[in-house]
Amino acid sequence: MSLAHGRNYLAIPGPSVMPDRVLNAMHQAAPNIYEGELVDMVAGLIPDLRTVARTEGHVAIYIANGHGAWEAALSNVVAAGDKVLVLATGRFGHGWGEMARALGAEVEVMDFGNRSPIDLAQVDTRLRADRDGDIKAVMAVHVDTATSVLNDIAGVRATMDAAGHGALLMADCIASLGCDRFEMDAWGVDIMVTASQKGLMTPPGLGFVFFNDKAAAAQLDRVSNYWNWAKRAAPDYLYEYFNGTAPTHHLFGLRAALDLIAEEGGIEAVWARHDRLAQAIWAAFEVWGNAGPLELNVAEAAHRSRAVTAVRIGAPHGTALRQWVEHKAGVTLGIGLGMAEPEDPAWHGFFRVGHMGHVNAHMVLGVLGVIEAGLQALDVPHGDGALAAAARVIAEG
Repeated sequence: MSLAHGRNYLAIPGPSVMPDRVLNAMHQAAPNIYEGELVDMVAGLIPDLRTVARTEGHVAIYIANGHGAWEAALSNVVAAGDKVLVLATGRFGHGWGEMARALGAEVEVMDFGNRSPIDLAQVDTRLRADRDGDIKAVMAVHVDTATSVLNDIAGVRATMDAAGHGALLMADCIASLGCDRFEMDAWGVDIMVTASQKGLMTPPGLGFVFFNDKAAAAQLDRVSNYWNWAKRAAPDYLYEYFNGTAPTHHLFGLRAALDLIAEEGGIEAVWARHDRLAQAIWAAFEVWGNAGPLELNVAEAAHRSRAVTAVRIGAPHGTALRQWVEHKAGVTLGIGLGMAEPEDPAWHGFFRVGHMGHVNAHMVLGVLGVIEAGLQALDVPHGDGALAAAARVIAEG
């Protein structure tokens, strides 16, 4: 018998759970795109986006997913033949590098594996060896959605400064913005990319590039009209934000999402909520792992994201558990990405839990309860007391 009949819960690392207020805000007739309320609303989004990113810099909005934001950032500052250094801790670090290569850049990848953060000592050695300053940009993913590794972006900037290197620092915050602490200006990030469907709690379809004056000054002489961030960041008319027709209903949703962040007490309060909920999830998984094959992908808590948790459980348990919790209990978990090739039987030994954006204590505890039911139903060995451990963390909050 299935107990999945009811409202399904999407516990994947994006798209995240959409608040009813966001969905309701989008459920309206199309507005006037030339003048009136929409024009004022879009202008009001910009300072609120800056607040979430902790920057006084520029904001460009694209009708795109995160991959589009990747390309937008690269298209403005990286020309064919330019050299970029990619610091990879999972599939999405490699993916951004692959996009740069497709655009003609010379891409060097420092691969730190799937379980560890960027090794700043190795980065320091590489940058000091670049005596001629050939590296134009250093690209790093703040949280790699595939591995749940949280990287020290402020440390990357400090390493670049200590080495006396003038490259642009580009950060991917697609998974982390609005979930893990991120301080664009204080951390010295020149370009940051993100998207709407994770911590910003809005359906997929909006990509964002934040950039400072240093990055603006590094803009290429020739950038395609669509990717060019100049007019998008300083438009005279509404259509110039988007190089054409505005994504009207996504903007209505984004407005509601930013209002929810402000009403919670601002981004600091949102970070604190994500931190507490993530700790509850980690506590449960650590107890389950005391007597079975399950383990968190990232061993040290300081290197774990507050937005997504990647889990190792061994084949075939990962796929079996995902299928059981979805079909029997209405909870969808994320697949493992980049841990093994899909044709490798080991691919079935991983899963991910998304806990980003519009999540609260009962949602997290519900997911954990369903996972425990799945472990029991499938006879996967696991430690006892995981839900109690998670509840204690919640109670301490």
